[in-house]
Amino acid sequence: MDLAVFDLDETLICEDSTSLWLRWLVSQGFAPEALISQEQALMEKYHAGTLSIEEYMNTTLSPLAGMATLTVEGWVRRFIHRDILPRVFPAARERINWHQQRGDTVMIITASGDHLAVPIAQRLGVHGALAIGVEVVDERYSGQIYGTATYREGKVTRLSDWKALQQDQRFEKTWAYSDSMNDLPLLNHADHAWVVNPNALLLEQAQQRGWEVCNWVR
Repeated sequence: MDLAVFDLDETLICEDSTSLWLRWLVSQGFAPEALISQEQALMEKYHAGTLSIEEYMNTTLSPLAGMATLTVEGWVRRFIHRDILPRVFPAARERINWHQQRGDTVMIITASGDHLAVPIAQRLGVHGALAIGVEVVDERYSGQIYGTATYREGKVTRLSDWKALQQDQRFEKTWAYSDSMNDLPLLNHADHAWVVNPNALLLEQAQQRGWEVCNWVR
């Protein structure tokens, strides 16, 4: 049995899940419109490789601070149905199915919060998700994160820790799929690396390392 790990944003889906989530919150009147431009400025740092993931998460989690988890879970269900499922690349679904038919374990690994990633994984029918831990205190979101963030080298750390806990499973090979230069550590860690819709820098890295390159469209 192999392990297949998929980045979420711009890999499984054609946009960024947190950006979509904030736009959904604003559209429903649950967050101020100014938050969208704040998040876009932080995303520019992400693409430049200079983002502080703590700053990003603290900013984007601010609308949830003090909110009950049950309330947010209802919002997330509506959001996933409206804004995530229609944006899944058909080729991504095919690749997930290919792995599942082989008997592989399929996981999402993402720098999004686990409040979004875990239910998205459930709706996509995969084994689970490794995501940034979003803190809950007394069944309410604190607006803070905890643990090692699944971002850049943190994805490898969290994946290694997760694999070490799988007492009844030993994976022969690891496959990794991502669109992002920020996931170079993850792609380097994998036995089989696939880059999805890469920019010029990532395409150059893929060609140098002999990684598979695929172009997925909606």
